[in-house]
Amino acid sequence: MEIFKNTNFDFLGKKMPFIIASLLLTAAGIGSLIMKGGPRYGIDFKGGTVTTVRFQNNVSEDQIRAALSAKIPGEIVVQRDTTTNDVLISTELRDEKELAAARLLVLDTLAANFGGATGDKLDLSNAGAAPIAERLRAPLAANFNEQQVQDLAKAITTFRDTQKRGLLGNIDALSGVNGVNAQVLDALKQSAVVAPYQVRGFDLVGPKVGAELRTQALNATLLALAGMLVYIAFRFEFAYGLAAVIAVFHDTIITIGLFSIFDKEISLTVIAALLTLVGFSMNDTIVVFDRIRENLPSMRKEKFETVVNASINQTLSRTILTSGLTFITAAALWIFGGAVLNGFSFALVVGIIVGTYSSIFIASPILIWWRDWMESRRPAPATSGAAPAVAAKTKK
Repeated sequence: MEIFKNTNFDFLGKKMPFIIASLLLTAAGIGSLIMKGGPRYGIDFKGGTVTTVRFQNNVSEDQIRAALSAKIPGEIVVQRDTTTNDVLISTELRDEKELAAARLLVLDTLAANFGGATGDKLDLSNAGAAPIAERLRAPLAANFNEQQVQDLAKAITTFRDTQKRGLLGNIDALSGVNGVNAQVLDALKQSAVVAPYQVRGFDLVGPKVGAELRTQALNATLLALAGMLVYIAFRFEFAYGLAAVIAVFHDTIITIGLFSIFDKEISLTVIAALLTLVGFSMNDTIVVFDRIRENLPSMRKEKFETVVNASINQTLSRTILTSGLTFITAAALWIFGGAVLNGFSFALVVGIIVGTYSSIFIASPILIWWRDWMESRRPAPATSGAAPAVAAKTKK
């Protein structure tokens, strides 16, 4: 499928505005990184806890942050996923000893400020089947055997998590569970409460592990670039590989710089997006370079810049289709994906835009510059020898 046919746009003649824009974005990004002391790493890289909580009521992020800040030191980030009303609570804990008590500290703070269980009451919103069975065993001993109590506890948790999405609202909501009668409800009301939230997940990363993940993420990115340089140098020429790797490195630097400018976290999912963009941008560049190689034999009398320009025009439809459709998908993910995927989708959106124009306006000019520079270093061809004598001696 071709959107454009027989185009003859002078892409390389319009390269300077894009090169200047790249230089400005790179300088702004690096300046922001220097001013802020580096990227803003997520909990994955600096250590801490990430608690996913689903609230029944619309509790504000500021209210959650204020409650936790009074008890937990360090940075606290609260993000809401508007599609599910889940809230991600990230706490920064720099000491390994703090991590041991982190879960209990977060849960106690939530319970004290948002209506969770206090004292010896059991929280039915967050309890598993075993604690529920423990609370029901004595009150129901006259009419239920041990197996029936355990089955009843499992039925309660299954009903809560599947039918009510983790949020019961009140104990009477359990009347819809098979086997739950008035006696069971009375027993639960005596020993349990229903919190207006449910803890959906709890992740913990130590500072040492975070530092190791940072190093591994950097190594993975650099090794990917090195491997691609070797591959392209082997398949094409070293100049092609160098131009492609510089363009991809340019894409990565600008994307990370924009993360710093907009104060966005760099997490493991963002690193995954960056590695995806490395492959995407490299593939786009290779398509153009491959067409250049195909055109060189048939256009050997043309200037190299003319060959490059023609190759970009010939691959324009493919570039628009691939990059355009991928951009639409990434943009939809950015708009509708929620807080959890915001960093990942933002990296994709920015990277696709930068990676597409870098294949045309960054990689190709670098290739032309390198080729011209190499040509200028070659020695001039030797001049032909002196002309042979045309006159002969006259015989006497």
